[in-house]
This record gives sequence, C-alpha cells and structure tokens, in this order.
Amino acid sequence: MMLQALVGLLLQLSFFSLVSASPVSISSNNVGGGVGGGIVGFIVLVLDIIVWIEVLQSNRPVANKVLWCLLVFLFPIVGMIVYYLFSNREQHNTRGGYEAIPGA
Repeated sequence: MMLQALVGLLLQLSFFSLVSASPVSISSNNVGGGVGGGIVGFIVLVLDIIVWIEVLQSNRPVANKVLWCLLVFLFPIVGMIVYYLFSNREQHNTRGGYEAIPGA
C-alpha cells in the first residue's frame, strides 16, 4: 500500500514539474513556439517513469528504492543515465528469465 502511495506521489510531482516547466515565450518573433522543449520534456518524463517502475518492482531494499527514485526525480536526465550505467539491474531483476523446456 505504501508503495502505491509512493508511486502516486512521484507521478503527481512529475506531472506538476512537466506542467510548470513548459516554455513561455515573451517575444513576438519566436519561430516554432518552443515546442521542442515540451516534446523533449515529455520523452524524459516517460523514460523516468519507466525507471521508477523498474526500481519499484525490483527486489532491492526499500531504502535503496527510495534513493534511486529520489536521484531520478531530482536529476531526471543525469539520474536516469547513472541508474542505467551503475545500478546492476540484472542482479535486482524480479522477473525470471526463460526456462529451458526439459527433453527438448
């Protein structure tokens, strides 16, 4: 139950940061309307949510899960890169791999 509340809180905070970080144009000669920042921000948000789901479904201790989620939340791009490079994901993966069929 606490895990679901943590996921809900992270999703709400990430949505708030996405909405509040939208580009605002003051000058009238802005060509393109600043759409690129919103698309890149959305892609980073989706990738961060994938990292959060992977961390929360892993068999890590709760303290490690919280630290990884905070790292990715506070530093979205750098935290995601650090997670994929240094987190030893194979060791903490809860999903089992394929099993060989006996006799085949």
